[in-house]
Amino acid sequence: MSRIAEAIEELRREIPSGVELVAVSKFHPAEAIEEAYAAGQRRFGESRVQELLRKQPLLPADIEWHFIGHLQTNKVRQLMGRVALIESVDTEHLLDVIDSEARHAGVTARVLMQLHVAREETKFGFSPDELLAYFASRRFERLQATHICGVMGMASNTDDADRVRADFRRIADVYRTIRDDASLALRGFDTLSMGMSGDWPTAVEEGATLVRVGTRIFGERDY
Repeated sequence: MSRIAEAIEELRREIPSGVELVAVSKFHPAEAIEEAYAAGQRRFGESRVQELLRKQPLLPADIEWHFIGHLQTNKVRQLMGRVALIESVDTEHLLDVIDSEARHAGVTARVLMQLHVAREETKFGFSPDELLAYFASRRFERLQATHICGVMGMASNTDDADRVRADFRRIADVYRTIRDDASLALRGFDTLSMGMSGDWPTAVEEGATLVRVGTRIFGERDY
């Protein structure tokens, strides 16, 4: 069994049932993805549009691709019909562009709203107040070809375990506030994507339904 296959088997044993695994394959070659696929992994995450489009024809058609990086509006059209989930919708303008392009392509785009609670200013996303206000104002009702499936977020990049847990708890609180608001009548708003190689167990404890693990599976990235 390859090292990649061993890592996936270990993660399967560790990750609780009901929590899905996205193998973050960005910056890793198609051959590494093939190894993970052979071990039964079907869900992969990429962060650059051109890299995803380059790898996709080389790999099995039943792979469920997630786009997890910062998405520029001028690249949205290229993703339509090619990814199962865009996890990184970080502005309302981007969401509107996705909806327009999905409508034009005759597909339904599935997305997560990216929440920014981390300490780093360089990270993207809605603040908790902005995201709550978006749903409270019911602006999601304008969407014609986009399904909002939930929320994605990242904890601060720190060794402070308490801070990481607090970040995940804040993300989960916002997600649950939206999900449980009966007045919104949301359907299929059931995905909370948070947690990576170093902190996913804490994310799961705080309610993650999907974790994004790269280094643990593929090793250090080949930039």
